[in-house]
Amino acid sequence: MKNSIFSFILISFVWIGLVSCSSFTTNSYKAKGADLDQYQTYAWVNLKHFVSEDQENEKRYARFILEHADAEIRARGFQLDTINPQVVFQFDTKIEHKISYNRTPTVSMGIGFGGPGYYVGGAVPVSGGQMVTKEYDEGILTIEMLETQTGRLLWRGWAQEKLGFETDLEADLQKAIPQIFMRLPVKKKK
Repeated sequence: MKNSIFSFILISFVWIGLVSCSSFTTNSYKAKGADLDQYQTYAWVNLKHFVSEDQENEKRYARFILEHADAEIRARGFQLDTINPQVVFQFDTKIEHKISYNRTPTVSMGIGFGGPGYYVGGAVPVSGGQMVTKEYDEGILTIEMLETQTGRLLWRGWAQEKLGFETDLEADLQKAIPQIFMRLPVKKKK
């Protein structure tokens, strides 16, 4: 009995730890009625991020993103065709400054008094209910798939994450890119 309770507690902590390590969220959008399985060839567009490899701005991970995203696309069976592709992929990164608003509890705690032999207690409301603002930066990676002939957006996947001093962008991108492409609804081609 003790072992099963200990095992349950240990598994719970491991699961909570794994879930909390995932600091980003991923989402996707697919155009209504689009059959993504019909497309076989692709190319990349909007590669202006690579003009200067030593740029020190928010596009500094562009080559890293391209290499990892390209590997995910090829793993799904797409063939690179820079002459006449059926679809094109593009990506973009941005950092948005955001503000979150929270309200503190209206009643925080009570006050109590005690002495030897006699204990007196009571609850007195302590002020609360103030608005608290918190500023933070959020990084967003967006990958889009467009039909070459029409320019129609077929699919968009993105990951977003609150950024801080402890954020390891390279490690998070390495985890986020496969999770974005897990949302690309295509069957692996042979």
